[in-house]
Amino acid sequence: MEVSEIAAAIGEPARARILYCLSDGRARTSTELAIVAGVSPSTASVHLNTLKSRRLVKVFAQGKHRYYSLDGEDVAAALESLSVLAGGSRAGFVPNTPHELRAARMCYDHIAGTLGVALHDRMKSLRWLVADEESGDTAYRLSPSGEKALGALGLDVQSASNSRRRFAYACVDWSERRPHLGGAIGAALLHAALKKRWVVQNPYSRALEVTRSGRREFNARFGLAAY
Repeated sequence: MEVSEIAAAIGEPARARILYCLSDGRARTSTELAIVAGVSPSTASVHLNTLKSRRLVKVFAQGKHRYYSLDGEDVAAALESLSVLAGGSRAGFVPNTPHELRAARMCYDHIAGTLGVALHDRMKSLRWLVADEESGDTAYRLSPSGEKALGALGLDVQSASNSRRRFAYACVDWSERRPHLGGAIGAALLHAALKKRWVVQNPYSRALEVTRSGRREFNARFGLAAY
């Protein structure tokens, strides 16, 4: 597919608002997305068909409703990278991201923001994540100690390894301009954090709130005293 076609699909303002709304991993109806995009329902349907034809969104039916979501984590990663580019490269970078989104948020189905970056950096310093040169410059594999540590947190490492999606990679964070952890392992980590209520998801945005028990556990298990 032509890059120019995908760029044009993303670049239209209403479609961009739709895509970034779906970046929290939730599925939404065309009516909900029309409100987000600031267009009529009929216009939203046209935009959604364009995005679907470019394989940027997918749709599934449930009863009388049709729900739209991003067509995979690669789309979310591309949107995150575009946000980095949109911010420009300026000396002495100072983020102007709203505090609640900068602190911790969802990037599709993994943890982003300062918490996501801190977790990524800590797992690398502990040598739980090591470069997987066979799979690409940004790819990781788990060391034996990493498998043991993440397994102890309740992550199903084997299922993540057997998944068709990328196992683990560095996803550049748009608010921090540094990587957080993406891929199947990143998704498993977020799932575990939500299940254990270390973080709770804001129902109206991508923001994640770190709970009191989450701060204690992130400190005890990862050495992240700031949380």
